[in-house]
Amino acid sequence: MRTFTITGALVAAAALSLSAAPSALATPPGDNGTVKIHDAKTGEELRKNEPHVCSFYLDAFGFDGGQEVDWKIVEMPPTGTKGTVADTGSLTLDGEGHGRTDDKTLPDGHYKLVWNFDGEHGEAKHKVFWTDCEDDGKPSEQPTGKPSDKPSDKPSEEPSGEPTAKPTSSPSTAPTAAPSPSSAAGDLAETGSSAPIGAISAVAAALVGAGGYLIARRRKAQQH
Repeated sequence: MRTFTITGALVAAAALSLSAAPSALATPPGDNGTVKIHDAKTGEELRKNEPHVCSFYLDAFGFDGGQEVDWKIVEMPPTGTKGTVADTGSLTLDGEGHGRTDDKTLPDGHYKLVWNFDGEHGEAKHKVFWTDCEDDGKPSEQPTGKPSDKPSDKPSEEPSGEPTAKPTSSPSTAPTAAPSPSSAAGDLAETGSSAPIGAISAVAAALVGAGGYLIARRRKAQQH
């Protein structure tokens, strides 16, 4: 009889310990979840943190259902003043402890997320991240169809409608007009005629004088 009593007591103790085990293993309310920084193009199901973003949102997982969250984003060196608030907000998580904020943008720099929620037992949850939108909207490569700035060695095939080189009007290179044959002949005739006529006139005058002298001398000889 005593043996059955001891056995029954052991079975009852074991049953009590097994019934208490699930409650002992259950996670108490409070700091159960995690929060991630996600690029705006990243889906909510991804639980990987993305610390380098441009447009982004805050994504929470595994918290207690319906928890109230207050969050803020503060500046961090070297781009900002430590602790200066850049953005704040609040969020109510769904029944599965999940929630996300709207998409957000901040000036390029270094930031820290501070995530406070109802029932937290320790410090707020934190995430440090960078925003970098400097290159957004700028082409990464020069378009292949853009003409190069380097001059081409080939002549342009497009007709211009004008000669490529215009003749110069400089007096030094202008050809001298050739004299016409008629003017050249006239100049030669005029130059050649003036000189012989003068010489012939002088000779004729000398001959006339000599002839007169001879005639006078002959008459004088006849008189004697």
